[in-house]
Amino acid sequence: MKIEKLYDHVYDWIIKYGPGLIVGVLVLLVGLWLINLFVKWSHSGMHRKNVDPSLKPFLLSLIAVALRILLVLGVMQIVGIQMTLFAALIGALGVAVGLALSGTLQNFASGVLILLLKPFVVGDNIIAQGQEGTVISIQIFYTVITTYDNRTVIVPNSKLSNEVIINISREGTRRLDLELKMPNNIDIKEVKSVIDEAINKTESILPKPERRIGVGTIEADGYRINVNLWVNAHGFQDTKLAIQEIILQSIKDAGIKIPGM
Repeated sequence: MKIEKLYDHVYDWIIKYGPGLIVGVLVLLVGLWLINLFVKWSHSGMHRKNVDPSLKPFLLSLIAVALRILLVLGVMQIVGIQMTLFAALIGALGVAVGLALSGTLQNFASGVLILLLKPFVVGDNIIAQGQEGTVISIQIFYTVITTYDNRTVIVPNSKLSNEVIINISREGTRRLDLELKMPNNIDIKEVKSVIDEAINKTESILPKPERRIGVGTIEADGYRINVNLWVNAHGFQDTKLAIQEIILQSIKDAGIKIPGM
């Protein structure tokens, strides 16, 4: 009798849950196949869209994991497993993890935005968080900058996405501004001629946009000459040092005396 009751229970369970179980298994198999196809399609789409290589593997993994979790939850619902307690546990766990990793999640979200929107890329010279240097690496959680005096600065991505970033190399060129003070007894035309000839000796000065040399400020004891030049963004500091040295030497060679020298 006990065996017959066992058979009856098994039969009732199969009748009640068997169709759902079969459908659930079929949905699981088909779903996994479709997810793999979607991940492959996403990989091809990211390749066409030139998504950053450091972001592509992470996004593909995130898509695959999220879709598989949703698939498993859907299959459990089809089979007839009660989801109330399970959903409550997931919700509580999500809240706890979110609170514990709030700063990390901010850096993660900011890293994704930086890699997608590209306010700067590897190799750009930027000024951010009081640091000026070259971007060496953009990671999911932080960005690595090497300063011009060879210091490695690691900046959390949340700081970069929420603050002002000056990209000083994106346009390819920069304006170099110089200022020289001259006494009133020095002829402005002579000074401009000497500076112009000195600039012509420097190959790193770009011909376009055209240079500007003129009086920027008039003072009681003299005047100040402003010099505006256009140079390549990369190598800006080297060009600045070189042109200042050439202009200074040319002024001295011309016999023009600069106040205080």
